[in-house]
Amino acid sequence: MNRLFLIGPMGSGKTTVGRFLARRLRLDFHDLDQEIEKRCGVDVNTIFDIEGESGFRVREQAMLDEMTQRDRILLATGGGSIIDENNRRLLRDRGLVLWLETSVDQQLKRLERDQRRPLLQAPDRRERLERLAEARNPLYRDCAHLTIRSANISPAAMAARAHRRIVEYMRNGTAQ
Repeated sequence: MNRLFLIGPMGSGKTTVGRFLARRLRLDFHDLDQEIEKRCGVDVNTIFDIEGESGFRVREQAMLDEMTQRDRILLATGGGSIIDENNRRLLRDRGLVLWLETSVDQQLKRLERDQRRPLLQAPDRRERLERLAEARNPLYRDCAHLTIRSANISPAAMAARAHRRIVEYMRNGTAQ
């Protein structure tokens, strides 16, 4: 396997699990939001503040196009990168897409102290996350070749679980 792309909502573990999984698969790990920040010289919050979500999404699409062409990569995407149909097509066509499916309760627990995610800045975080899940879960499902249900286990154990599923998928060519 040459390219693996992790999708899922914020707090699903894409970056943390992705680092462990990249080591197991001997792939270079990259986080899409971090790559955007490096390129722009500012954090995602600042991009949202200056350009709004639409401006950020333009930058995200350009960086996603660039990163999905690299070889030997495990790319952790941003939670909203699947909103754009072209992004979903790029991901599916250029590599193996793994959805880290996560409950809103798990997201709330994992993001309890997070103050830096622009879309999480809301008076009612649960309501915001539920609305995002309702809108995005069908897109994640449609885009993914494989789904790994998040569990209350360590990131290393989640990576081991994902690794087994990927090996099985590569061997059999099916997600089951």
